[in-house]
Amino acid sequence: MAYTVGIVGAAGYAGVELARILLGHPDFELRAITSNADAGQALGSVYPAFAGVEGAGDLVFSTHDDPVLTTCDAVFLAVPHTAALAAAPGLLDAGVTVIDLSADYRLSDPGTYERWYGVSHTSPELLQDRAFGLPELFAEDLDCAAERHAAGAPALVACAGCFPTATSLAAAPAVRMGWVAEGGPVVVDAISGVTGAGKSANARTHYCSADENVEAYNVCRHRHTPEIEQILGLAGRVVFTPHLAPLKRGLLSTVTLPLAPSAASLTAEEAVSAYRSFYEGRPFVRVLDAGQVPKTSSVAGSNACQIGLAVNHEASALIAIGAIDNLCKGAAGQAVQCANIVFGLDERRGLPLVALPV
Repeated sequence: MAYTVGIVGAAGYAGVELARILLGHPDFELRAITSNADAGQALGSVYPAFAGVEGAGDLVFSTHDDPVLTTCDAVFLAVPHTAALAAAPGLLDAGVTVIDLSADYRLSDPGTYERWYGVSHTSPELLQDRAFGLPELFAEDLDCAAERHAAGAPALVACAGCFPTATSLAAAPAVRMGWVAEGGPVVVDAISGVTGAGKSANARTHYCSADENVEAYNVCRHRHTPEIEQILGLAGRVVFTPHLAPLKRGLLSTVTLPLAPSAASLTAEEAVSAYRSFYEGRPFVRVLDAGQVPKTSSVAGSNACQIGLAVNHEASALIAIGAIDNLCKGAAGQAVQCANIVFGLDERRGLPLVALPV
């Protein structure tokens, strides 16, 4: 049985990555793609990579209010924040499961959302039952969403952001195993490619600015900070500094975690062993051998996250490094992974397990 799905915001980078994955998915039938700016144009016209691809020929962009969306089994919202606030409630009322890639339903506290995003949260009641979309760390949330769907009710999944995904997958096992000291900052230095900024160019992401340049931005005020703190349970302790690099795809997050006295003698080999046990049965997370570090090129085009670990005994700190493709595991791939779980499918279904080797 094929489940019908739609993508709101399918012309953006995360949205078109969703289209790429869903067109090859054996259990999801892509019925509707929307883009107000590209309405009336064929998918293969806007993105020639889809020209001649089976299933893509009949796909034409419609507007975001396309009534076909309410007939789908699930709709993916690949939209900026506030746009999901406008779309999700109506879709849920129509019985459609919503997989939201935006920030609108990620933060559990609507007050926190309003402080960081500067807008009112117009449907805070949906936060009570929404599932947080980071399967490796919030399996229970997605199991509950799957139960709702199986019972005939629509589910809302708020997918984790790209920086929080790489950072949290790298750091969460150490936090949950009690290795991290109770005081002091947890420092996150992360680098992302230009597609992470979205399709609309600005002065920072323009080719002439981004090429041959690496720079920090939104220092001490990036909106993914409260999400990382929420996932890790480290309120007020995360010092997050994002950087933009001249890459199309890829995200690398280096997390420095102060070790608790009880973990002061931890070795890198012990950390690797414990992390592998933590992520046992999670096919998309690969913990590298001690002494190895992940690279963005090793995960590009895949839904994988590679993790590298090192211990600085002099500073009593664990260094945890996570690498993902920001468009796949950081956005579209993770959304499909969540949808697979909600619809009772193998979470690997239709997703690229192996990165582009060259």
